[in-house]
Amino acid sequence: MLLSKDRIGGLLLLAFCIAYGLLSQEIRLLPFQANAAFHARTMPEVLTVLGIGLSLATIIFPGSRDKPSLAGYSWVTCGVFLGLMSLYGFTIRPLGFLLSTSLFLMIGFALLGERKPLTLVLVAVPLVVVFWVLMTQGLDVFIEPLPAFLRAG
Repeated sequence: MLLSKDRIGGLLLLAFCIAYGLLSQEIRLLPFQANAAFHARTMPEVLTVLGIGLSLATIIFPGSRDKPSLAGYSWVTCGVFLGLMSLYGFTIRPLGFLLSTSLFLMIGFALLGERKPLTLVLVAVPLVVVFWVLMTQGLDVFIEPLPAFLRAG
């Protein structure tokens, strides 16, 4: 079996889906949910089965036979994004969702090549605010919007 780009991607997806499926079994169910048709584990289980099926299809029937090559990718940008995501994880609680996520998106867009500050702000801030409103008002999920020093009480 030739290890093509597609097969390597399929193997990585298969490993991720298996790990996701195993971890999804640790989701605790309330006693009345144990025999319910739909509960907190249902969607993760469906996604696991679909992901495993698609990854196996990709491994068995790859679309291309191109050999993998690590040349031509911007590995520095990838490393900076990994650092930026880690920094975002550390700043979301002290800075609040709105500020930390807006900064994360603006810096990320700048890393991808957008140089107009007005565009960065006009894209990132409304997107974050709309997402926050949908999560808090539509789905009733509490996300701390403000930095710790601005919170009341």
